Amino acid sequence: MMLNLSVYSQTGGVVISNGAGTADPSAMLDVQSTAKGMLIPRMLEADKNGIITPATGLMIYQTDGTTGLYNFNGSAWITVGSHTYSIGDFAQGGIVFWIDETGEHGLVCAKVDQNGGSGVRWYAGHNGNTHAKGDGPFAGEVNTSIIIAAQVAIGDDGTTYAARICNELQITEGGKTYGDWYLPSKQELNLMYQNKATINTTAAANGGAAFASAYYWSSTEYSSSAASAQNFGDGGQVTGNKVSTVRVRAVRAF
Repeated sequence: MMLNLSVYSQTGGVVISNGAGTADPSAMLDVQSTAKGMLIPRMLEADKNGIITPATGLMIYQTDGTTGLYNFNGSAWITVGSHTYSIGDFAQGGIVFWIDETGEHGLVCAKVDQNGGSGVRWYAGHNGNTHAKGDGPFAGEVNTSIIIAAQVAIGDDGTTYAARICNELQITEGGKTYGDWYLPSKQELNLMYQNKATINTTAAANGGAAFASAYYWSSTEYSSSAASAQNFGDGGQVTGNKVSTVRVRAVRAF
């Protein structure tokens, strides 16, 4: 199977590509034994026996040219670092507010609230235990799925609610649509609050809006009738009645 790759020289210029019909696939060589199935140009260097030796410094990238996969150091292919992110970057459909120890993965929040400015309730019209108790980075994604599934059983009156708004969100940035948003967990919400000033600056620079000095819902349930929320004015973490209309800012993992 042909991989959608471009090959770049040490100076960054495109040598050859098999993506989007930009090069003849017959000009590519599969080097499974040394580069895990990656493709290199067939005409780089070859001795009289036809053995391919990649040019020193050659690097294979994804077609967007941002994530390095392998680099030839003159004798062998070596794995090279992927693209890393910083808090406040406008990337991956939103604003980066948390990254893991590698700097390659983390969380982004949307650049605007998702509640129409007036807030939205947490439940779907009926109280009951959803068992969405997860907390910490990435926990909100599972919570959101649990809430939606549980509300079908508990009772859904058809009016939208916090988890559903996030789950159904579609955001297009840079020509790419992101549709895997969710309602943040209690800790994810607090991570956003801790980086509120940076997020607000990036949002303003990219057509977004600052957080309001108001309460925002988390996906972490407290009881059959209450869930965790946070005041983005003073940072206070509270529990609120699920019927209350509270603001929502969706997040996604990358």
